[in-house]
Amino acid sequence: MSNGALTPGLCVSGSVTVRKRRELPTKSGTVKVRPGERVNPETVIAEALREGELRIVKIPEILGITPEDAIEKIIVKPGDDVARGDIIAQMRGLWGLFKTEAQAPISGVIEFISQATGHIGIRAPADKISVRAYISGEVESVDDGRGAVIKADATLVQGIFGVGGERNGVISLLNVEASNKITEADIPETCAGEILIGGHSPTLAALRLAAKRGAVGFVTGSIDDTTLASYVGYDIGIALTGDEPVAMTLIITEGFGELPMNERALGLLKQAHGCAASINGATQVRAGALRPEVITKRSSTLESADLSGAGVVQGALRVGGRVRIIRVPFFGLQGEIVELPKEPKEIATGALARVALVRLAELSGETVVVPRANLEVVG
Repeated sequence: MSNGALTPGLCVSGSVTVRKRRELPTKSGTVKVRPGERVNPETVIAEALREGELRIVKIPEILGITPEDAIEKIIVKPGDDVARGDIIAQMRGLWGLFKTEAQAPISGVIEFISQATGHIGIRAPADKISVRAYISGEVESVDDGRGAVIKADATLVQGIFGVGGERNGVISLLNVEASNKITEADIPETCAGEILIGGHSPTLAALRLAAKRGAVGFVTGSIDDTTLASYVGYDIGIALTGDEPVAMTLIITEGFGELPMNERALGLLKQAHGCAASINGATQVRAGALRPEVITKRSSTLESADLSGAGVVQGALRVGGRVRIIRVPFFGLQGEIVELPKEPKEIATGALARVALVRLAELSGETVVVPRANLEVVG
């Protein structure tokens, strides 16, 4: 029994064409590459100058005088360069013995002095922003002033959830079984610049030690939500991630709890041991789903490897099939479909939807009702 519709899963492939659009947040930049050019992760694709911050200094309020009087106390003029802490307005008190001063809060250029309000505008220096390639590959196309599309023949392993942004490193397989819980003892003494792979449910101490020793990424089967919150430093939402202030990007391939990494992903990453890779923990589970990823350039080792079964996990929902839930409140949990009602059912939002009844072993076998659109086939 099935719903007759294919439900996509995560991509785990030893041979896939990856395209990455690398863009500036503005259209007024300079693109530094040409179509057909080979690039590496550190290649600068495009650069632009971003206008500096404009800081308003309210001289009348600082000196406690009227705007008209404030104009007379300002000792700078538009176009002047100032450094943070420079005096920009000054008022002497009784008999000249006391004085009140206004200082520049930032370094920059005096952009304006308002005759009506007595306010001074200071413009900070422009910032140079740049976009790098992130992956090794070839420039497929260029968008003048904005960026380019990079194409690569690569291996790709997607995860269900991640934190931390884009980083580059070398794949390093931990000397543990997939069923092992990761502790401090499993973290190599030397792992600077590496993306550690393996096991599940790492302890907070293990994650912190790996980051301290210089690992740039950690890919593992699962994690406890409390450990995740402690690692990031706050309770994290799942709508959109990738900007967390962490020194090491973390990717979970299966979900929350105690779930070993699936054989497809682990097998492919084993073959990539020692290879340079790009990693990104950015995750979006709503419209326009974005998956955390590990991307490795195809190599002769991978080309000769037995990658049968690697690909996009997908299939029809069926009773007895294993699925992963990809929306709250059961995000990241896996279970078995026990029933696929034919008729639409009312869900928590009040909408009618086609649903599945899923038994969750991680919740003591509790059966929950989940919209079919919130399910992902595991196997």
